[in-house]
Amino acid sequence: MPDADLPRATAREVIALLTGAAGFTEHRPPPSPLPPDGPLGWAGYDAARERASARTGEEESVVYGTGAVGDRACVLLSFEFGFLGGSLGRQTGDRLAAAYELALTRRIPLVALVATGGSRMQEGMIALTQLQRVAAASVRLRAAGLPQIAVVRDPTTGGGWATVGAGADVVLALPGAQVGFAGSRVRPPDADPYAYSAEGQFAAGQVDAVVPADELSATVTHWLRALGPHGDLPPAPVPRALSVADSGPVAPLPETGREAVARARDPRRPRAEAYLADYFAVRLPLHGDRSGSTDPGLLCGLGLRGDGQPVAYVAQCGTPTRPAGYRAAARTIRLADRLGVPVLTLVDTPGAANDADAERAGAGAAIADTFAAVAAARVPVTTLVIGEGGSGGALALASPDNTHVTVDSYFSVIAPEPAAAILKRPPSETGATADQLRLRPQDLVDLGFARSIVG
Repeated sequence: MPDADLPRATAREVIALLTGAAGFTEHRPPPSPLPPDGPLGWAGYDAARERASARTGEEESVVYGTGAVGDRACVLLSFEFGFLGGSLGRQTGDRLAAAYELALTRRIPLVALVATGGSRMQEGMIALTQLQRVAAASVRLRAAGLPQIAVVRDPTTGGGWATVGAGADVVLALPGAQVGFAGSRVRPPDADPYAYSAEGQFAAGQVDAVVPADELSATVTHWLRALGPHGDLPPAPVPRALSVADSGPVAPLPETGREAVARARDPRRPRAEAYLADYFAVRLPLHGDRSGSTDPGLLCGLGLRGDGQPVAYVAQCGTPTRPAGYRAAARTIRLADRLGVPVLTLVDTPGAANDADAERAGAGAAIADTFAAVAAARVPVTTLVIGEGGSGGALALASPDNTHVTVDSYFSVIAPEPAAAILKRPPSETGATADQLRLRPQDLVDLGFARSIVG
């Protein structure tokens, strides 16, 4: 069922929900008449369109124009599901293409409020090829560094989900909305309905957040502030170090490698959640890898600091990072790079997940892609190592030239226990091996890996 606070609202009602008193200025593309009963001559098509227009007061299944959400100007396009199920035909494509072009010309973000059953069968292949038009328009907007936000309503299925919806930079969903490529009448009869819901798509990493209707305007406002467009932004400030009790002085430097490892593994040590809560006034999560998986041990998103500066974040939470986590990290870093937002990474992992499921899920390729995203980033990347720096699984998220460490951290080519095992040393020599690896915070500065110890 759709959100009880927003039962199948009209296109204009959803626009008004976001813009409020700021208002909305509708735009219309130049007239492009269809032949009688459409390009296929489908008997009764004109009459169906006339009934849909009389019922909804709209000429087509999409309304678009300019408005403001909070204090941010944007282009809004909204689907009218009451007009032939919000389906896409040629004239719908005209409006969608014009909306993207308007955002490109004005250099402002595009917010799509989607509710559609897919392509209009009465127009056949002419309707289906509108998806290519939308994809091309979206690519042009992306190349210009302009963000796209989609709010998927009930229902969002077919080509509208696979282009305007899932193709956006940030995908928000209303609670209970039906969301999926396959509509209810064409999916297998025994299919699990949860997989086609907003909540199911969130669990599968396809949706960034499920947002109640009464929180939607504030959430979209925050996202528009974070995504820009921006001018040149400074690097993300290095977070302050947090002590074990989050108060009082930070502990002194460890004297031995064994001590450094023990302190990094101390369960009382502050973790990523504490650092992010201290660093940001507002956090906006990006959820999932868009390939059907999530990693709860890696947090990604954009945040707004107290001064309003946006910063993208990728934060490990002390667990082995899974392939889905690396894919989500690469997605976040590339989005930030395209939009000109600086990146903060928090490193804290014993290493990449190395079980059979991780290998089957493409651990090597996912880690390689994260290395590539960091290496290719044109925006500044700032890294703070807050705990364990376990080999390449941690290094994939580290800035090559702007990494800092806390006194509760270590970084090593390999953890001391497997290092001792590889060297065929007894467990009693693990501490000596840790010393040889020179993994303490002060060693990392001496070796030129870290720029500073944050105290």
